[in-house]
Amino acid sequence: MTELTATKEWKEHEKYMREAIRQAKKAYVLTEVPIGCVIVYEGKIIARGYNRRNTDKNTISHAEMNAIRKASKKLGDWRLEGCTMYVTLEPCQMCAGAIVQARVSRVVIGSMNPKAGCAGSVLNLLEMDQFNHQVEVVRGVLEEECSQMLSGFFRELREEKKRKKQLLTGEKQGSIM
Repeated sequence: MTELTATKEWKEHEKYMREAIRQAKKAYVLTEVPIGCVIVYEGKIIARGYNRRNTDKNTISHAEMNAIRKASKKLGDWRLEGCTMYVTLEPCQMCAGAIVQARVSRVVIGSMNPKAGCAGSVLNLLEMDQFNHQVEVVRGVLEEECSQMLSGFFRELREEKKRKKQLLTGEKQGSIM
């Protein structure tokens, strides 16, 4: 691959990752962990998803799972061969398993997940030779933007928890009791 081709391909990855980030922002507004996903087939977005676990009261309502369900319906097939998934955070074990089962061809990841990632951080389920399908993985697309959204979200959650605790205990911000 030439440098020009690589640059053009990287710009395309960034374009679709921005769409995944837009999905993550929908989760953010719902006070869900801001993870977003889009699935692209033949140059077109065929499915979008974002985290809705708390909203749906459903353990499997992750961005990737929601997008896979929509893409399968759109294509009329559970096999998503030829599809590329763009996701703002490295998939967990459940989502990585679903990606392999759905035969997604490529996954483009924004930010890695050192605590629960299964595309290279903790495990690498997507590229295991032992499975009948391996997924091409591209890492680090708009990594800074994806990481900042997540760290900002969790910082806000911690601050909110601290404010609530202070209200309950009668502590003033910054005072030592």
